[in-house]
Amino acid sequence: MNKLMQKRYLFILILTALLLLAACGNSNDGESDDADTSGDTDEAAEITVDSEMGEVTIPANPEKILASYNEDTLIALDETPVAKWAIGESVQDYLEEDLADVETIEWTLPLEQVLSIEPDLIILDHTLDNYEGSYEDYAAIAPTYVLSEEEVNDWKVRLQKFGEILGKEDEAEQALADYDEKVNQAKEELNDTLGDESVAMMWVVGGKYFLFEENRHTADMIYNELDVEAPEIVEELGKGEEAWNPISLEKLSEMDADHLIILGYEDDEGIEALKNSNVWNNTDVVQNDQVYYIEDESNWTNSGLVASEQTIDMLVDLFK
Repeated sequence: MNKLMQKRYLFILILTALLLLAACGNSNDGESDDADTSGDTDEAAEITVDSEMGEVTIPANPEKILASYNEDTLIALDETPVAKWAIGESVQDYLEEDLADVETIEWTLPLEQVLSIEPDLIILDHTLDNYEGSYEDYAAIAPTYVLSEEEVNDWKVRLQKFGEILGKEDEAEQALADYDEKVNQAKEELNDTLGDESVAMMWVVGGKYFLFEENRHTADMIYNELDVEAPEIVEELGKGEEAWNPISLEKLSEMDADHLIILGYEDDEGIEALKNSNVWNNTDVVQNDQVYYIEDESNWTNSGLVASEQTIDMLVDLFK
């Protein structure tokens, strides 16, 4: 091999080596970029939010959510809870169309039951004394968010908070916008059918009478958003406290509502007592045949988007 050929051969060897080194370098750079991307993904997989018990870091897209008694809010955001609230065999009937196949969990959230369903997010109300375990007990099982008193008492604020927690802020805002539109339409219809006639709502259970104050459950929506007239007997009750005190049969003889919605089973002893009371049967609302019976009280005695929308539909249909 002459010297010229040797130089060309050596040049080819050096060039090949340089190309191999460059290729290895690019490969390493690619691995580094992938690693960085993976790190960004891990970071995005969690969010930190302020809760009543301080900051809590939760999965960005939790799949097994336990939010006992707040299932209404989950359904409004198209989420299915891993378990639903119950007291023994009793559940929130108005949600059963969406939750019929979901297992129940006792309202006190027994730790053994919570462990068995393996949630990856737990949402609790601020009244922690209602639960079997402590906050620390639940936080040891899964990231645990504790709702503030405002979030518990105002379902619209709660819906927005759930939207933030679940990465569904846009869905929450759209749901609220759709609700406002529904309220405005229903207000017009009820103004045409009821005008300034007053409506009262009463839950009869266990022989006792619970008249809705103006701020009690869906009555807040009926009186303050739909602008339905409240009778004097309701206005006299003032604002309802957390404990709901029954009203006497004697007081009910003063019923001055133009329309009365009675929630409860017709075989309840309280309803039987009403039907057998001469004083009650002589009230104007009974004499004018303006008493309406509805057996399932569940949507009327809850607060949430689903409960409010169901109540609006029933109210509008009732007075058509």
